[in-house]
Amino acid sequence: MADTAYKIVGSRPVRPDASDKVTGKANYGADFSLPGMLCGKVLRSEHTHARILGIDVSGALAIEGVKAAVVANDFSFLQPGGMGDLVRDNFAHEKVLYHGHAVAAVAATTPVLADQALAAIKVEYEVLTPVMTLDDAMRADAVILHDHVFTQGVEPPPGTPSNIYMRDEQRSGNISKGFEEADEIIEREFSTPMVHQGYIEPPACLATYSENAQSTLWSTTQGHFPLRESVARMMQMNEASLKVIPTEVGGAFGGKTAVYHEAIAMMLSKKAGRPVKMQMSREDIFRSAGPGSGSICRVKIGARKDGTITAMSARLVYDSGAFPGAPLAGGMRSVFSAYDVANVFVEGYAVFTNKPKVRAYRGPGAPQANLATESVINELSERIGMDPIEFRLKNAVREGSTTAAGTFRKIGLEECLIAAKNSAHYQSALKPNQGRGLAVGFWKNGAGVSSAAIHMNSDGTASLATGSVDLSGTRIALAMIAAEELQIPVADISSVVVDTESITFTGNSAGSRTINATGHAVVGATRHAIEQMKQRAASGWNVTPDQITWQDGKAVNNNNGDELTIKEICRTAPSTGGPITGKDSLEAVLGLGPSFSLHICDAEVDPDTGKVSITRYTTVQDAGTAIHRDAVEGQMQGGAVQGIGWALNEEFIYNRNGVLENPGFLDYRIPLASDLPMIETIVVEVPNELHPYGVRGVGEAPIIPPLAAVASAVSNAIGVRVTELPCSPPRILAAIEKKMESK
Repeated sequence: MADTAYKIVGSRPVRPDASDKVTGKANYGADFSLPGMLCGKVLRSEHTHARILGIDVSGALAIEGVKAAVVANDFSFLQPGGMGDLVRDNFAHEKVLYHGHAVAAVAATTPVLADQALAAIKVEYEVLTPVMTLDDAMRADAVILHDHVFTQGVEPPPGTPSNIYMRDEQRSGNISKGFEEADEIIEREFSTPMVHQGYIEPPACLATYSENAQSTLWSTTQGHFPLRESVARMMQMNEASLKVIPTEVGGAFGGKTAVYHEAIAMMLSKKAGRPVKMQMSREDIFRSAGPGSGSICRVKIGARKDGTITAMSARLVYDSGAFPGAPLAGGMRSVFSAYDVANVFVEGYAVFTNKPKVRAYRGPGAPQANLATESVINELSERIGMDPIEFRLKNAVREGSTTAAGTFRKIGLEECLIAAKNSAHYQSALKPNQGRGLAVGFWKNGAGVSSAAIHMNSDGTASLATGSVDLSGTRIALAMIAAEELQIPVADISSVVVDTESITFTGNSAGSRTINATGHAVVGATRHAIEQMKQRAASGWNVTPDQITWQDGKAVNNNNGDELTIKEICRTAPSTGGPITGKDSLEAVLGLGPSFSLHICDAEVDPDTGKVSITRYTTVQDAGTAIHRDAVEGQMQGGAVQGIGWALNEEFIYNRNGVLENPGFLDYRIPLASDLPMIETIVVEVPNELHPYGVRGVGEAPIIPPLAAVASAVSNAIGVRVTELPCSPPRILAAIEKKMESK
């Protein structure tokens, strides 16, 4: 278990941003403004798949108060592939590829004038047949979205374009022999719909272009450094000529790692010579801001009667929308990585459809694949008459196991399984019309590039600056790590997220990498500052720094016990060598800390209506070391809630013309507090030995098990295997009625 000697790590201090957020003082993307600012708006396609024959913006520009109009041709990177696809995703060029695809944009002095300008733009289309399902997209005679795309991962390379832009496979052992050795084999196919991350704050940005000085962009984003890189390339600017300032973020979950309208706003600002502010409406978000991928996953698993899994195979197909971006890698890496099985085969496909390009959604690709694997695991354990946790314990990966995710160091899956088995929830009895399901989820977790700097103030307090956008309370967690190193109260540390000019490159806050990678950098920066303070003390005592110990926020002379407090050292810093600043930048590839999560779900089904009610839910997760326990538990609960919504209600519903019919929270129903029980949490701590504080990312893993846990609970409640999500009342009622008819 985690080291209990920490003084600050593992506690629950109040987040410093909490008060401003609940009182409305925090500044989000839509809260920024500049003198002379214009309103930018986007004209979106009324067709799902169409060739653009012409765009005439002269009528818009003729309206008084309309200062600029932009179309795709204003961006030069329009060749297929690479940056061309990034531009095309933001702005339709030659073809529109989904309903709501941007075709033009305007900047005007008022929102009303901007709307009038959009109405005055004339676009001539040649309407094409839309491709809306994975089955239709993969047909040999399918309508092709991109004539320049040929399937990668196929030998020999194909000579004709395809909507299947990627095929991949993984194999180990002898899959045929493995199934021959099995006493029981189950194979099922599962489908999941395209879903939205459900963040509450719409994307917003403010751009001001300068021809000779530095341009500035404010944005609600998960990563201002990657955003700067993308916008600079699209605008053909040097990165040094663009400063990006991150705002507070009102939810993201992977959906704000993308460029949506920032480059458009910057181009409008360049043309108009004035700042331009843009905000997406809720309908814009649903129609065009990247959702989570839909999927069709087929899984086949064989086992002996003693519970030993002999073979596992899968076929994973992901909907990418109209551009490359399907989470194929995440699904293939996660589908079987909780199990130590010799014979494994996985093939995966990424497929284009006439829908918006999918974006990351918390553990991208894993929940869909996990639904198939864990549902079959549950059914297989039932068939051989073995407790589902014992079945998993028998086959679980442990230290030294090798899967598609690599060879594991010390991990906590076994501890999670045991904690779940011993939980009050698992030991409790069920009531009539209730079913129980459980599922294990795996996420490798990210690392990547991060930077941090800590500046010591004259009164002994510290200012911690990082480039990781705070999505979930990471500022306080990083401050806690610095405070633990300095051995001072966490209240003495100001933790801030700074712009692209104030720190060196830091990757997106995504993939459960922030406390891992940026936490690494904070440790390095803080230790750098401590070394400087030890040197200052050593110089004053006329000893060497190796004769100084840092203890309880003080430099201690090992020779005679003399002490200098952090306040005393910092107060005299200007005259002993200047300000004390610690810095660190790193690529934390060695700090990868894979995480496992196990969820238990009890569901009750009304046999008359098909309505599913979650009556009890428990999530167990290995956090490595829980830095801020409230934040860790909140991540576990939040992921569970989003996964429950995905399993029960959430889906994008398109009509036959490819138009989204539920582009808002009234018809796209996310879970409310009244829909849920209190999510119970059990935090397991098996430290990641490659991180100085044993951290494992906790943000992705909690959304991976719920789909299978809920579907299995519903299956057990109604006695029919659920293979298609969501478990909406009409679908469940139909399954119940079909079962009754077959009797």
